[in-house]
Amino acid sequence: MAPTTPAFLRLSLGALALLSHTLNVSAHGGSEHAQIVVADDADWATRHMAEEHHINSFDPSTFFTLHDYDSQGIWGPDDIRRTYGLFDESTAHIAETEKSRVISTVLSLYDTDHSGTITLQEFLDATERGTKLPDFGMGPGHHGDDEYEYEIHHWEKYHSGDDVKEEDLTHPEDIEHFRKHEEEEIRQEEWEKKERSGVVVENIPGKFRIN
Repeated sequence: MAPTTPAFLRLSLGALALLSHTLNVSAHGGSEHAQIVVADDADWATRHMAEEHHINSFDPSTFFTLHDYDSQGIWGPDDIRRTYGLFDESTAHIAETEKSRVISTVLSLYDTDHSGTITLQEFLDATERGTKLPDFGMGPGHHGDDEYEYEIHHWEKYHSGDDVKEEDLTHPEDIEHFRKHEEEEIRQEEWEKKERSGVVVENIPGKFRIN
């Protein structure tokens, strides 16, 4: 008997084509990116840009702006936390005290006016003095959503190109990714079913519910 394909890998050709298109035109501007090899002694920022953004040439201003997530011209604690991937589930095992240490250390290196934030000029001045973002040993800094991280670290490495077939999507990363998609679809279908049936209790603030 032939092996059965898990339900979450039974994609229609149309869905597979859509997935391929979506991944290929994501945050990278629509072009394919080869995996970038960096030197063993590369600093953390260089490794981060190669692994997380597939960029092998950049200046300090570009790095700062790319990680100024709300385009306010400053890095606050959340920007630092996100850049180091400390919101990502892969760092869930790291104690909050260690995550706080990352933020306080980076601020101590760049925040010269002790405002609790880092401006572009402060970042450039510190870089000019030879300051580099430390490697805290907490990974390359995953800060994209699930689709972005799946594309960057798996799809582009194993499935890039126009000849991807359903039978190719059997790696553990594929199975986990599509399992999450299936769970999301089930939750969405259940929610829509509740909405069609009338009042959704979960939408009513607790103080207005009759217990």
